[in-house]
Amino acid sequence: PSTMSPRVPADWLWPWAMKLLLLLQLCTHSHGPRASPPPRSCPTACICTSDLLSCSRQTLQHVPRALPPTATTLDLSHNALTQLHDCWLAALPHLEALHISHNQIKDLSPQAFHNASYLRHLDMSSNHLHAVETHYFDALVSLEELLLYNNRITRVDENAFTKLSGLRKVYLSWNNLTTFPFRSVQGLGNYSLRTLDLSSNSLSSIPVEELAALPENIRNGLYLHNNPIRCSCPLYLMLQRWKQRGFSSVKDFFEEHTCKVSDNVPRSLIKFLKYSHMFENCSGGPEDVYPVPFPVMVGQTLLLTCNTSLPAAATTYMWISPHHEPIKHPGNSNRSLEVYRNGSLKIAVAKPWHSGVYVGLAINSPRNFSRLCEVNVTVHYPKPDGETFSTGLTTLLGCIVSLLLVLIYLYLTPCRCLRCCKKPAPLSPAQECSAQSSILSTTPPTTDGPNRKVSANKHVVFLEPVRETQNGKIRLALGEDFPDAKHPKVLQLKSDSESISSVFSDTPIMS
Repeated sequence: PSTMSPRVPADWLWPWAMKLLLLLQLCTHSHGPRASPPPRSCPTACICTSDLLSCSRQTLQHVPRALPPTATTLDLSHNALTQLHDCWLAALPHLEALHISHNQIKDLSPQAFHNASYLRHLDMSSNHLHAVETHYFDALVSLEELLLYNNRITRVDENAFTKLSGLRKVYLSWNNLTTFPFRSVQGLGNYSLRTLDLSSNSLSSIPVEELAALPENIRNGLYLHNNPIRCSCPLYLMLQRWKQRGFSSVKDFFEEHTCKVSDNVPRSLIKFLKYSHMFENCSGGPEDVYPVPFPVMVGQTLLLTCNTSLPAAATTYMWISPHHEPIKHPGNSNRSLEVYRNGSLKIAVAKPWHSGVYVGLAINSPRNFSRLCEVNVTVHYPKPDGETFSTGLTTLLGCIVSLLLVLIYLYLTPCRCLRCCKKPAPLSPAQECSAQSSILSTTPPTTDGPNRKVSANKHVVFLEPVRETQNGKIRLALGEDFPDAKHPKVLQLKSDSESISSVFSDTPIMS
């Protein structure tokens, strides 16, 4: 009988098969390529790129906690955020732009923007803010643009922007402001502030004297249109002066400037700059005077002084240069501009780049500026002597025209054209002489021999350009004696030659 191996039970093979399969899986994972580490965490509802984190339009009620630290721009706009917890930007050390517009934020905690010292652009427009408190933006020392339009702001604290020395643009339009602390931005204007948009609010009065003391760069970008300001002559004259100076705030929105005729009639608004007939009797005051013109020559030393009766002990002075540079005692960095204790400004050596309007300010407190005077300095070069300049120019033109005459004589003479024309037959020396004599004379030949006919034909062909000869002599002319007399350059040369004839005349030239 054949021998047969004993049958192995199935319940004994199954555990060994599972162990073998597990061993094969372990070997595959150990010898296969390693998986790359998981990427940095990105919130589920957001889109992350190298330096951009966008969580817009996700109906978020809270800021996501896991934020990638490489982001320089964070977009949380069009969500349902109601508050920002303290130090929530600590995880984004490189953040430069933050967009939180179209949310429901009503106020900010004292440390909402701590750890955001590199933030330059902040957009909090279209939220529910009711005020701008002092502590809101103190930590944003690098902030340049602040967008707060379309909120419910009724009040701006006087010290809200004090620590923002780099602030360039502030947008507060479409709010409920009735007043604004203009003195709080005087110091900012001396450094960087260029745009302050207060349009479309509820401003009922404007302190004209405070606005007149603001630096010119702020007044150029101070937008006050579409406000129910009470009509007054000082307001009208101030805005008219801004319009004449070409300030963008008035020139670009000329028809949108309105004022309210009566407080008892809420809808009594008129476009008082466009329809100005009711302000024809307004007379300008000292503030309506244009900057005093001060023309100087290059290299001169000038001293600008503003007359003031302020006490010298409690008053310091500052000048704003045409390049919007604040200059205090003792002067600028290279000492090309010096400011004395009494407020006088000295320009040691006038240069063309020193031209422009200089504004003198008196400072009684850190935020109390008053304008003293404006001087429009014009630095120009001395005018040269008219007679000497005229003689030198005439001599130069004479040399140029003489050179052109020589070139014309060498390259445009009719003798050069003789070589371009084919001769019908070689002539004997006697015939050549007779042909040349016939060309150089204007009298037609008297004989009609065969040889004379050839000369006559040459006479007709080559004497066509020279139509105005007198007394049998060839006269060289720049415009009329050549076939291209109607060419503009040639006509110009003729005009120059006629004007230059006086240079080579016998009359002596007096220098």
